[in-house]
Amino acid sequence: MSLSTLPLTGTVTVPGLELTASLPDLLRLTAVLVFAWAAYRDIETRRVPTRAWYPLAALALVLLVWDGYGACLADDRLFFLQVAISVGFIIPLVTAFWYMGSFGGADTKAFYVLALLFPAYPIYYFPGFTLPANPTTVGVFSLTILSNTVVAGALYPVGVAVSNLVRGRIGLPMVIGRPIDTDDLTEEYGMLVETPEGFTRRGLDLDALRMYLRWRKCTLAELRADPDRFRDPASLPAEPGAVGDGNVATDGGHADERSEPGHSDPEPLSDHDDPWGAEAFLDDIGTGAYGTTPEGLRDGLDVLVAEDEVWISPGIPFIVPTFVGLVLSLTYGDVLVSMLAALGLA
Repeated sequence: MSLSTLPLTGTVTVPGLELTASLPDLLRLTAVLVFAWAAYRDIETRRVPTRAWYPLAALALVLLVWDGYGACLADDRLFFLQVAISVGFIIPLVTAFWYMGSFGGADTKAFYVLALLFPAYPIYYFPGFTLPANPTTVGVFSLTILSNTVVAGALYPVGVAVSNLVRGRIGLPMVIGRPIDTDDLTEEYGMLVETPEGFTRRGLDLDALRMYLRWRKCTLAELRADPDRFRDPASLPAEPGAVGDGNVATDGGHADERSEPGHSDPEPLSDHDDPWGAEAFLDDIGTGAYGTTPEGLRDGLDVLVAEDEVWISPGIPFIVPTFVGLVLSLTYGDVLVSMLAALGLA
């Protein structure tokens, strides 16, 4: 059967690929392309614009209605249970992850879309086999994507530790970070994992550092060359620069705009009540600068002017393991359930 003669319900065979599936399930494969692009952008910029999810969300809603109509015709109550679990469990769960800071905004929106797009397992028939190869009993595909994403994300610290060990980079944060020349810091994404007192899991966010430098209209090299002058808040510029969102590149960074309209320029301070002008910076931009506090900014700057090499955690661009989890789900099936079954736990 060709695409042009497909009825509202039923399957279609793609000529040349020997692939047979329902048209909704074939259309769902567009998610692979969208997530591949989003993963690439997340690696390059750590930013995925919200508008990128709108077309896929619209497609998900259309396919949800389409499959719901087919399920009504077939009296398939299981489908509606799968939808209820996918939407009623996955969406609140990832929202809770977002509130706790485990997920970023793009990660949360991505799973909102996946919960709508993949409530039930898609089926792709090839000569002699079908994909996914290992479906679960429950059959909620978005749960499989989430569990595979967690498995893929859990491998990241292992890879980081092995990479550091091979390169002789030994230190307390070797599981979550790597050392880097301080002069190269502004070209990296992630966060500093050092304070003047030692290592920390959550130090100065490097996006916030870039925002601060743009606000002060100086470079990291200038700040490191004369820390005493820049530590004195009397050196704050009368007209601070545009901060953007801290992106390395101007793409997505809005470096030509203030981050908060209607701001008022701070009055330069004449004493050291506000070292580095950290409090003035955060008050002026009117945003949280990725959770940065004046104390956290001061601690980070104190480290950067004292050390020529620092440890940073590049963090996990979570869309990447999500993309890997999606591809694994569409091909292998549920990795976690297979692992538990191999251990006799499922």
